[in-house]
Amino acid sequence: MTPTSPLPDPAPVLDLLMAFRRSKVMFAGVTLGVFDALEAGPKTAAALATELKADGDALGRLLDACVGLHLLTRSGEGYANTPTATAYLTSASPRRLTGYLRFTDEILWKLWGNLADAVRDGTHGWKRTFGWDGPIFGQIFHTPDLRREFTMGMHGMGVISSPQVVAAFDLSRFRTLVDLGGATGHLAVAACRRYTALRATVFDLPEVTPIATELVGASDVSARVGVVSGDFFVDELPASDLYSLGRILHDWSEDKILLLLQKVYDRLPAGGALLVAEKLINDDRTGPDMAQMQDLNMLLVTEGKERTLGEYAALLRRVGFASVDGRATGAPVDAILAVK
Repeated sequence: MTPTSPLPDPAPVLDLLMAFRRSKVMFAGVTLGVFDALEAGPKTAAALATELKADGDALGRLLDACVGLHLLTRSGEGYANTPTATAYLTSASPRRLTGYLRFTDEILWKLWGNLADAVRDGTHGWKRTFGWDGPIFGQIFHTPDLRREFTMGMHGMGVISSPQVVAAFDLSRFRTLVDLGGATGHLAVAACRRYTALRATVFDLPEVTPIATELVGASDVSARVGVVSGDFFVDELPASDLYSLGRILHDWSEDKILLLLQKVYDRLPAGGALLVAEKLINDDRTGPDMAQMQDLNMLLVTEGKERTLGEYAALLRRVGFASVDGRATGAPVDAILAVK
């Protein structure tokens, strides 16, 4: 570069330099209870400081930062939630992401602090960061309340994605759907809402199914969605002509993925299909950045990874699927349909 040549745009570097600060503002607002406290209506910084037992000046600076991030609004001295904050950052909202936000702040934040070490040795960070060997999630979610709050956070993510996933392909020819590892039933509910002749079953571990039963029971399609407890690696799968796996395959090693895919393929009738919901990396691996960030998250947290459509198709074809198609949804996960 010569002395007279223009300098490269520093914006990408400066944006990334500040990115973690913006995240931490949102995390702190959730942890302190700011968004819950404002659900009753606008309040001043002084009133919030008294209610939340916080320093008035420091809290005011945090509130102003939340205004700048479009999480709060300010009119005079009064602060109020934006609709986005009400929907996703308050503990009473059925669409809340607070459980996953707290998990990110308290657990993933520390794991990501050791990203360079994970890249050096290619292993996840639980032992390195927390001294834990496993079972990992049993140590994190060791009470029903913690497990429920995390599950509801993942439910909020699913409510954002599942309508787009079930709309990515025409699934109207299928009569039954079994969502394996279906958690709170958000995908099964979205599918039954879109396809009025479909009946669905949420299949997940016994500690998860009570929450699924509650949320499915409160939906407008509860008469067509059942909940069954089981382990998809161990137990026989309920019969169906369509199965789904949402945010499941990216957790596991290739050997375990092939074991599960083979089990699904063998259970399907001819013409049956598997709907996979995962974030797809571009075939040339240039993006999207959400998939690439999640890929590194899998390195830090699991034995799995995110993949391209071509990589998923190769795994699906190895167990016998003849037709594999993928669609970007614009949501936090994309969709793949594999037909037997």
